[in-house]
Amino acid sequence: MSTANRRILWVDDEIDMLKPHIIFLEQRGYDLATATSGETAIEMIKEGRYDIVLLDEMMVGMDGLETLAEMKELDPSVPVVMVTKSEEEELMNDALGKRIDDFLIKPVKPTQVLSAIKRILDGQKIRRDQLAQTYARENSQLRAQIMDTMDWREWVQFYTKFVHWDLELDRVRDPGLRQIHRDLQMSANAEFSRYVEGAYEGWVNDTPDRPLLSPDIFREYVAPLLTAKKKVYFVVLDCLRLDHWMSLLPSLEPFFNIENHYYYSILPTATPYSRNALFSGLYPLEFGEKFPDIWDAHSKDQYSKNRYERQLMDGQLRRMGIRVSPLHKYVKIYEKDEADNVRRRMGSFHDLQFVSLVYNFVDILSHGRSESEILQEIAPDEPAFRSLVRSWFIHSALYHIIQEMARQKATVVLTTDHGAVLGRRAALVRGNKATTTNIRYKFGSNLGYNPKETFLIDDPRRFRLPTDGLSKQYAIAKEDYYFVYPTEFHKYERQYRGTFQHGGISTEEMILPCAIMTPR
Repeated sequence: MSTANRRILWVDDEIDMLKPHIIFLEQRGYDLATATSGETAIEMIKEGRYDIVLLDEMMVGMDGLETLAEMKELDPSVPVVMVTKSEEEELMNDALGKRIDDFLIKPVKPTQVLSAIKRILDGQKIRRDQLAQTYARENSQLRAQIMDTMDWREWVQFYTKFVHWDLELDRVRDPGLRQIHRDLQMSANAEFSRYVEGAYEGWVNDTPDRPLLSPDIFREYVAPLLTAKKKVYFVVLDCLRLDHWMSLLPSLEPFFNIENHYYYSILPTATPYSRNALFSGLYPLEFGEKFPDIWDAHSKDQYSKNRYERQLMDGQLRRMGIRVSPLHKYVKIYEKDEADNVRRRMGSFHDLQFVSLVYNFVDILSHGRSESEILQEIAPDEPAFRSLVRSWFIHSALYHIIQEMARQKATVVLTTDHGAVLGRRAALVRGNKATTTNIRYKFGSNLGYNPKETFLIDDPRRFRLPTDGLSKQYAIAKEDYYFVYPTEFHKYERQYRGTFQHGGISTEEMILPCAIMTPR
């Protein structure tokens, strides 16, 4: 970045001693102004703005800390580097509390001063340029990886790298880099959809080498802890994507040692299927047959199919021969008042060995964003929505609830049932009046679809899905498509474009976190 017109104010009551330093900076294009007292510096700040202030800590009259406090009242955003002879921690804490940006310990060399100035004034651009160069190399490697034939493990590795870069690019807010990353995301989901379409039937029919799927999670991660008589909280955050989870990690790491694991949601990646599979340990076909009163295949009310998670979990515990004492406690939270009530009652869970908790806020936020112009303006894209989820979490009752779990010395198994994808392209689908209205998946008979956009399951039993007749089909949207009927196509295309939806095939919906958190 050019140093032309970058104005520096250097405040020191022995400024004449610093003439060589000033010449050194001026030769590099900086515009230097000087003041020999805090009072003079304050008057200069009133008259004009400076890009950075170098401030001596020990001066006659107003000292550095007093000058700093008044400067920040006049211009809170001006960066300040304090130059001091003292290395006392108390002084540094006092200065940091008054928002200095860097320290230099006397005697200082001109190159040290220049380095501090560049770190502050040009640091963001330097970091952005370095990040752009690193990302360009990584992007090429990730694109080459997509073109190779990847198995399910390699797709997890790819997606975790992708999410890492998602969060890194949030720091620099470069529209060009963000667009390159979005293009990579679209290419990846096209290849991922093709891969899942070919591999999924084998997965659900226990092919020898398959990923962990929704029905496996309790058996793999929760049951061994209960068998070992550990105190366990099983926390399911509905619709939590991997990028959301990775953005929440720093706020939980002070309280827990965290092991990150990954699994694949079953299809459809929707609450009635994937979450029931988590709690029952069964595929939809099996829990539909085993619990016909719970799963009514003819019911169009999809959300009513998740009213019996407690019973499904109890059934899974019985089949595994696991007895918890006292009995298993199940809690589901939809509303803020419910969350506040659970927060107040956490002490009553202290002596329970096993508590499962379902928290629906992220799913509600996703759907609420689809219907609210204000939320769409606050969170117009994925980085903004991720930031909104993070902001909600650190101010939520759930954050305090999880901290209390750590204080109770409980192991927390935290996961989600499915993610969500930002719908960008409308896909035309045709069906009769009995066809469901879901946006990312539908079931009915004689469905009309485009195979480029849709994975059609015309024999549900082969995919361990419920069927209520020989003609029942499932249409699963691929990539970032969302289903729209021919009737009023353009109206609904506009309505659902840019909304978060789930039920289909994408890395965002299918590759999910499962964290084992042990208290520090």
